Amino acid sequence: MKAAVIHAFGQPPRFEDFPEPTAGEGEVGVNVRAAGLHPFVRAQASGSQSGSTNALPQIPGIDGVGSLDDGTRVYFDKARPPYGTMAERCVVLRERIFPIPDRLDDLTAAALFNPGLTSWLAFTRAQLTKGETVLIVGATGAAGKLAVQIAKRLGAGKVIVLGRNAQALRELPPLGADVTI
Repeated sequence: MKAAVIHAFGQPPRFEDFPEPTAGEGEVGVNVRAAGLHPFVRAQASGSQSGSTNALPQIPGIDGVGSLDDGTRVYFDKARPPYGTMAERCVVLRERIFPIPDRLDDLTAAALFNPGLTSWLAFTRAQLTKGETVLIVGATGAAGKLAVQIAKRLGAGKVIVLGRNAQALRELPPLGADVTI
């Protein structure tokens, strides 16, 4: 199979042949259609991601959209190293695949899930109650922009956002930001 392969941390991956993975017990093979490119993946490729195996060669990527051998379209995450998601095929634990609706295209789904879940889980852990004031630090990135919208949807009374990108900050009031800093 073809894949983006890292041979040295801090160096760009090379597009080349890589042995195809074989699913083990409790795993399922996924034919990758789109892979998420997130800060986590860039850190993984540079060797600076904590918890990484640091074994080389490896294929970067942790999540994406693909199809199972029976054609079912799914979002999946936590591909088994060294078979990351920037390859034609990877393997994941069966419990890490989630069917996605046909109305959600592959690229949007691959880009949305990681920052969307990150933002949503932050509010779940914080146990946001209706009417509370929320401060979102780093609100100008993908996860931050989603966090603004999620905060309003969950009933935040006031959403204060903090960011370094002035232009991106100007885009946040229509998404639900009450105060930009």
